[in-house]
Amino acid sequence: MSEALHRDYSIGPELGRGRFGAVHRITSVSTGEPFAVKSINKLLISDPFDLACITDEPKLTLLASGGPHTVNLHAVYEDPASLHLVLDLCSGPDLLGLLSDRGPLSEAEAASLISFITQALACCHMRGLAHRDLKPENILFDNNTGRPKLSDFGSAGLFSTDKKMSGLVGTAHYVAPEVVRGEEYGERVDVWSAGVVMYVMLGGVYPFVGEDVGEVFSAVLRGNLRFPTRIFGGVSREAKDLMRKMMCRDPERRLSAEAVLRHPWIKSFENEL
Repeated sequence: MSEALHRDYSIGPELGRGRFGAVHRITSVSTGEPFAVKSINKLLISDPFDLACITDEPKLTLLASGGPHTVNLHAVYEDPASLHLVLDLCSGPDLLGLLSDRGPLSEAEAASLISFITQALACCHMRGLAHRDLKPENILFDNNTGRPKLSDFGSAGLFSTDKKMSGLVGTAHYVAPEVVRGEEYGERVDVWSAGVVMYVMLGGVYPFVGEDVGEVFSAVLRGNLRFPTRIFGGVSREAKDLMRKMMCRDPERRLSAEAVLRHPWIKSFENEL
């Protein structure tokens, strides 16, 4: 790791590992405050798109920082071999781990999580930033508050009223149809992904499935959203209505993040959030 990083922080145990590096718990030498450091081995990256994502990640993470529902960036260290991002500490299981341990959530629990996630998205969208890879693995829980935080802006994109985004970015089961079609797209791709996350939280299964990525993409393009009674029989009509509006194939008719927060299903749980 960077000599400067070692000077400023004491390095603790590994918290997780990805394709290009690892996350460690660290502690500030000057204040004793705990953080996480995401260390990326640049020498492992040869794909130009991956390299561009890694290069842009610090500035995009900084743009997303400052809100209560995103993992904030505190410092960046770089040396010839590695890039190190000092981030909020979220050392517990991510949303995927929670769902793996517990199975489907109650509507009240899902509403709370979707509210926090969508608040994070709305804040990012106001800044012209789309996450583009929203999925349970990228929803962490704050060590102090236990509240969810949106993380990993390595695939994020910038947009404006005059400039849309492009490129096949994201994870197959969560990616919006306009992305699969190869069209230019806007920030509502994140709302589609959040709708898939909501479906998974309430049902424990994906809404669009296939034997391989190609079949999953075909199912996404068909957009035949179903709520099997054996799985969703106890889920309210209001929850299903919100999911339909979040996973609307037409991005112009799909809800914005702010509109999701005004939906009656979210509002009905406001006192429990």
